[in-house]
Amino acid sequence: MSVAPAARSALALPLEIRGLRKRYGDTEVVAGIDLTLRAGECFTLLGPNGAGKTTTLRCALGLTAPSAGEIRLAGLPVPERAREARARVGVVPQQDNLDPDFTCAENLLVYGRYFGLDDATINARIPELLAFAGLESKRDARIQSLSGGMKRRLTLARALVNRPELLILDEPTTGLDPQARHLIWERLKQLIRAGTTVLLTTHFMDEAERLADRLAILDAGRMLTEGSPREVIAAQIEPQVVEVYGDWNGSGERAEGTISGAQAWAETHAGAFSRRFEVSGETAFCYLEDAAPLLAHLAQQPGLRYLRRPANLEDVFLKLTGRELRD
Repeated sequence: MSVAPAARSALALPLEIRGLRKRYGDTEVVAGIDLTLRAGECFTLLGPNGAGKTTTLRCALGLTAPSAGEIRLAGLPVPERAREARARVGVVPQQDNLDPDFTCAENLLVYGRYFGLDDATINARIPELLAFAGLESKRDARIQSLSGGMKRRLTLARALVNRPELLILDEPTTGLDPQARHLIWERLKQLIRAGTTVLLTTHFMDEAERLADRLAILDAGRMLTEGSPREVIAAQIEPQVVEVYGDWNGSGERAEGTISGAQAWAETHAGAFSRRFEVSGETAFCYLEDAAPLLAHLAQQPGLRYLRRPANLEDVFLKLTGRELRD
């Protein structure tokens, strides 16, 4: 498939946001976000539920009026020229909104008409779009007969019918099995290599690490950090993590009482080896520059088990946004 985006202005950035704010009553859900996308990159927004990610996307597309700030989408001011700007953008929403009354091919045809494309142009693109989604054999299949992964791939293909300069995806792989997720990732990598700019929101840290050239972590409507995945990890957290769990009470016997063995150990020993540690459930997380002294100590602690690994985006995310469950 020809996945190259339509010709773009050499001067226009795909998306520029300055001082974006959105308030609903007394609640400010977006609180002064600045964001610039460069042509041909994948930029990822990370954040817990309610962080302001989807609201930011809706404001950028002109679907929600901002309370304050400036937005330029495909070089055009939003919301003033939002409809014109959206003609140069592809969108994959959180929930698939395919028309169940149409076949796969008919969904692509009808959607292409929204962009003013004639039927001959759309029909010429349909085989390429279905091949891109791995759905060549489902051209005449009804939507109800598709699996969740197939529907997601068709929604992605549909977003490309106008050959957009910018592709915006809101949680594109939520609810998919690992095989379907990996296929979506491969398709997105193809698009990025072909020059399409991608703006992605996700809850999956491995997804962000695999795809993002740059990312930002949002919480409570504010941008907490921004940079490449490696830059963010290096700037925000120690390079090594040791997870400690198991049974311990200082004598090698099973820990008793209401706290876990790892928590009992952490309260008395973790601070001697790690400047920062935290206990979650039955695991103590120790963040270190040099793990060797801690590992030597743990080797002498019967009942305790441990896992040493490099720090990752999930560690940064939990450090900045907390471990509390968000609903």
